[in-house]
Amino acid sequence: MRKLENFELKRKSLDQYKKIEKIPLIIILDNVRSLNNIGSIFRSSDAFLIEKIYLCGITASPPHREIQKTALGATESVSWEYSKETVIPVKKLKEKGYKIYAIEQAEGSISLQNFNPKKNNRYAFIFGNEVNGVSQKIVNLCKNVIEIPQEGTKHSLNISVAVGVVVWDFYYKFKML
Repeated sequence: MRKLENFELKRKSLDQYKKIEKIPLIIILDNVRSLNNIGSIFRSSDAFLIEKIYLCGITASPPHREIQKTALGATESVSWEYSKETVIPVKKLKEKGYKIYAIEQAEGSISLQNFNPKKNNRYAFIFGNEVNGVSQKIVNLCKNVIEIPQEGTKHSLNISVAVGVVVWDFYYKFKML
């Protein structure tokens, strides 16, 4: 087995990326404090053709050197918008017909493996602060909650890891529709 060289990866140019059809998923970050996590989320969003990211509350926005360190340019390819209040994009997307889900541990949550997107729906997934998660106020606005099953002692994942897991799962399931 031979590792592929960069030129063999058939990467899209920025212009090609902006024109390609995105999957019907928006990510909303509810008060995420780590600049490295934000950059990593941009990078995962680029990899899986996410429609847009909303950066809300204390979540920093590009351009920022610390975000760029992990985003590696994905802040240029992935569409994003800042909102002072998380509730604003949540309500706006609900009005546009998006199905809004918090990614959180909650009573009555859907386990990630049991969540199945529908072809004609558009979705927004909300990920929360590294310590406090998605605020209860925002959870109350959601259609439901999706939980990543975990069996270890910590029962929490770094937010950038959680985004990677959930977004890949959505991307895979959506592409199989």
